Amino acid sequence: MANIKSAAKRFRQTIKRTARNQSIKSAVGTHIRQFEESLQSGDRELARQKLNTAISQIDRAWSKGVLPKNNAARKKSRLTRLFNQLGSE
Repeated sequence: MANIKSAAKRFRQTIKRTARNQSIKSAVGTHIRQFEESLQSGDRELARQKLNTAISQIDRAWSKGVLPKNNAARKKSRLTRLFNQLGSE
């Protein structure tokens, strides 16, 4: 444990921030997984809805600083490409 008050406070802040970041990352992963499952079902309209919610979660994670900008853009691009491939098949 830290001996200095400011270091102890930083430690507490880090624990809170880590928990928040983990929760947000988990939500992003859950929505991406739900989108991929909707792709497997072949229902285009359901997949569109799940894509929109996944992109919204990714944007929220980026705006909170949990995901870097390019990481978020790459995830959104890959999901959109998968959705577009569903229509061309």
